Amino acid sequence: MAELDRLEAFPDEACAALDAAGLGAHYVDARYGGRLHDHVELVQLLRTVARRDLTVAVAHGKTFLGSAPVWIAGSPEQAAGLAAAVGQGAVVSWALTERGHGSDLLAGELTARREDGLWRLDGEKWLINNASRGHLLCVLARTSGEGGPRGFSLFLVDKSQLSPGSYRLLPKVRTHGIRGADISGIAFDGAQVPHSALVGGIGMGIETVLKALQLTRTVSTALSLGALDHGLRIAADYAVGRNLYGRRLAELPRVRRILGQASAALVVAEAVTAVAARGIHALTPEMAVISAVAKAFVPSLVQDTLERLSELLGVRSFLSESYEDGAFAKLERDHRIVAIFDGSTAVNRSLLIDHFPALARGWRRGRADQDGVASAMPGGLVAGFDPARLRLLSTGGCSLVQSLTGAFGRLGNAADQGLLPTDILGMARDLTAVAHGVHAGMESQERTPRDVPQSAFELAAQYELCFAGAALVHLWLDGARTPYDALWLRAGLAVVLTGLGLHVDESQATAYDRLADRLLGTAGHVLPSLLAADDRGAVL
Repeated sequence: MAELDRLEAFPDEACAALDAAGLGAHYVDARYGGRLHDHVELVQLLRTVARRDLTVAVAHGKTFLGSAPVWIAGSPEQAAGLAAAVGQGAVVSWALTERGHGSDLLAGELTARREDGLWRLDGEKWLINNASRGHLLCVLARTSGEGGPRGFSLFLVDKSQLSPGSYRLLPKVRTHGIRGADISGIAFDGAQVPHSALVGGIGMGIETVLKALQLTRTVSTALSLGALDHGLRIAADYAVGRNLYGRRLAELPRVRRILGQASAALVVAEAVTAVAARGIHALTPEMAVISAVAKAFVPSLVQDTLERLSELLGVRSFLSESYEDGAFAKLERDHRIVAIFDGSTAVNRSLLIDHFPALARGWRRGRADQDGVASAMPGGLVAGFDPARLRLLSTGGCSLVQSLTGAFGRLGNAADQGLLPTDILGMARDLTAVAHGVHAGMESQERTPRDVPQSAFELAAQYELCFAGAALVHLWLDGARTPYDALWLRAGLAVVLTGLGLHVDESQATAYDRLADRLLGTAGHVLPSLLAADDRGAVL
C-alpha cells in the first residue's frame, strides 16, 4: 500500500480482496437482499478497513454512498436491480459536486431534459470519487431552469448503456492524501437515459440527497475511527520500542499522558459514532441533527489527536519510507479529506445552526424520545431502518442531549449508592450547566440567512461537545450491555470539559494515564471497543 501511494496507483488488489470477502453485500439494504441490517455493523466493517488503509476504505466504501439515495427513494424494481449489480461487484459513485460550485448543490449546472421519451444529460460533475471506475453513477441534475429546492432530480446512470461519445471521463486529479483513489470527473454531452433511471420523483433530488447525507455522514465517521486506531497503534509501538535517557519512552510521564489523552479522544469519538449509527434506526427523525454533529465533531477531534501523536513520533511522523513504510504520514494525510467530503465541518455546523430554535425549544421543554435514546445504546437488538421516517429538519430537537438533565439525576442516584465516584458526578454537573448555557445562547442568537455570525459557529462547536458528553453519560448508565466503565466516563468527560474550556483537576486527568496503561497492556495496542461485537455476538 505504501508503494501504491508513492505511485498514486489505485489499490485494485485490495479492493478485489474486499469484494471476495463480501463487503459489498453490507452496502445493500437488507430489504433488497443485502446484509445491511445494522449501520453500526457497517461502521465497524469500514473502520476495520480504514484501520489498515484509508485510501482503500474511501475507494471501496464509495459504493455505499452512491447507493444510499436509491435505498431511500428508489422504486422497488430500481433498488432490486441495483442490489443485484452491487452483489456482482458493480462500483457505484455519487456525482453531486461541480467545478466552481463546491457544496452549493443548488448552483449545479448539469441539466436533465426530456427528449423523445428519454432524459438527456448535459454538463459536468467534478471531484467525484470513482467517477472513472464506477459502473453506475447517481447523478444530481437540474430538471427545472429556475433551479431551487424542487428544481433538481437524481438519476441512476449505467455508463455501459450510454451511447458512444455521449460522455467522457475527466482526468484523475492529484490530491494531497488518498493519492491512489479515483478522484476525477465525468462530462455528459447529450447522454440519454430511460425514465426508469429517475430516482424518486421529479424535483425530489435535493430532498433525497439531504436525507441520504444523514446516513453517509454518520457512516463516514468510521474512517476517522480507523485512522485513530492505526495512529494510536503506531505511536504506542514506537513508545514501547524506543529508549531515551536509559528508559523506555513509554515509561516517561509526558509520553504516557499523550497516549492516554489520545486513547480518551478515541473513546469519545467512538461514543459519538456508536450513538449516531444506532440513531439511524432508533432516532431516525432526529438524524438531521445527529448526523451533522457526528460529521462535524468526530473528524475534527481525530485530526487534532493525530497531530498530538505526531509530536510524540517526532520526525518519524513525516517520513514517507524509513519508519513503518511511512504509515503515519500517509494516514495523517489521508484523513484530512474526511472532514471535507459529504459536507465540510463548516457546512455541518451551518446545518446545526439552522436547528438552533428547535434545539433551544426542545431543551426548555425537556422534550425527549426516551425509548429512542435507550435503543440508541449499543448492545441490544436494533430496529429495522425505515427511510420514510427521515426528516429534513428535526423539529423536536435532539433527544440525547435534551434528556441530559434526567440522566444527571440517575448519575446522582448511582453516586448515592456508591456506584459512581463523586468527582465524576461533579464533572457531569459541570457538563449539564454548560449545556444550559449553550441552549440559552442558541435561543438569543441573532442571525439572518445571509449573515451567520462567528458566535453561532462557536455555539455549534460547543453543542457538539455537549452531545459527546451526553453520549458518554448515557453509555455509562447503560453499561450493563457494553464494556463502558467509570474510567472511560471520567477520561471522556475530561476531554469534553477541556474542549469546553473548563478546568479539569489533575486527579481527574490521571484517568488519561490509566487509559495509557490499558492501551500498552493490550495485544497489538488496541483499546477495547464499544462496538466490538454485533447483536449476535460475532466479533467483527
